[in-house]
Amino acid sequence: MKVVLVGEESAGLQVLRALAESKHELVAVLAAPPGIGTGHFNLWNVASSSGYETWPAEQVKKPELADHLRERDVDILLNVHSLHIVHRDVLAAPKLGAFNLHPALLPRYAGLHAVSWALFHGETVHGVTVHKMEADVDAGPIVFQSQFPIDPDETALSLSFKCVREGVGLILRLLDLAETKGTIPLSPQDPAKREVFGREVPEQGRINWSWPATKVINFIRACDYLPFTSPWGHPKAARGAQEFALVKASLTGLACDAEPGKVGESSSSGVHVACQDEWILASKLRVNERFVPATAFLSSGDCLAG
Repeated sequence: MKVVLVGEESAGLQVLRALAESKHELVAVLAAPPGIGTGHFNLWNVASSSGYETWPAEQVKKPELADHLRERDVDILLNVHSLHIVHRDVLAAPKLGAFNLHPALLPRYAGLHAVSWALFHGETVHGVTVHKMEADVDAGPIVFQSQFPIDPDETALSLSFKCVREGVGLILRLLDLAETKGTIPLSPQDPAKREVFGREVPEQGRINWSWPATKVINFIRACDYLPFTSPWGHPKAARGAQEFALVKASLTGLACDAEPGKVGESSSSGVHVACQDEWILASKLRVNERFVPATAFLSSGDCLAG
C-alpha cells in the first residue's frame, strides 16, 4: 500500500515507526515544521532524518495537494492527531480514501480533547476509533474500534498512552486488510448518539467545591498531562485574593459535613479539602507558576473559592 501520513504528537511518531517497520510504502509525511522549543523528536524531524519526504501539514487545507496525491498513486491517507481540517478534494484523492485515528469511541466523543472529556464524565471504559474521513469532523463511517478499561487512578496522560498503543495496532490492521482484500468495511455512525466537543473547558477551568468529591477528582485527572502541558490547564481555585491551581489530589473516602471548600487537617501526604460529600486529599498545587506541596500553601481553616 502507498501511504501518506499526516500526524503530530506521540501518536504520529508511533505510527511513523510502525509504518517504517511494515511492508507498506510511506510516500510522504505531513507535519508541523519544527519551531523554537520543539526539540529533535517531533514528527517532522524524525521523518526527515529517516529519509522520508516531509511536507508542511497545513497543505492538507489546499485542494492542490489532491493532484499531488493522485500523481504519486497514493492508496490511503492517514490522519493521526493532526488538527488541520482536510480539504474535501484531498479526502477524495487517495484511491481507497482518507482515514483518521480518533482517541475515543465514536460517535459519543467527537471533536477535541476526547480523553479529558471522558475522564471528566467519569467513564470507566474508553477506546479508539479508526474511521473514514468526511467533510464533517469525526463523522465518517467506522472501520475499527478498540475498547479498554479506565483505571481508577488514570490520568489524561496515561489514558492517552493507552489510546496510542491501541490505535497503532488498528492502523496497521486497516492497511493489511486493505492490501489483502482491496476493500475496507465501513459502518455508518448513529447521528443520534453523536456529541461534538470543542475547545471549551468545564466550568471555565474552575473547581466547584460543591460538586461531589468524585467529580472534583475526575476534573483534576482530566487535566493531568504532567510532565507535559495540559490543553485545559489545571483546575483553578482561590484562597482569598490568591489564585492557585490544583494539580494532584485523591479521594479519601472520609465523609464530611464541613462547608465545601473548607480546608481541614493536613499530614505529610497533603491537605484535606471539603467537597459536597467527602474530603479530598490535595497533594500538589501550582502557585505563582511554581509547583508546590499543598501543605506549603494551605492551612487548616482556610476557605477556598472556585
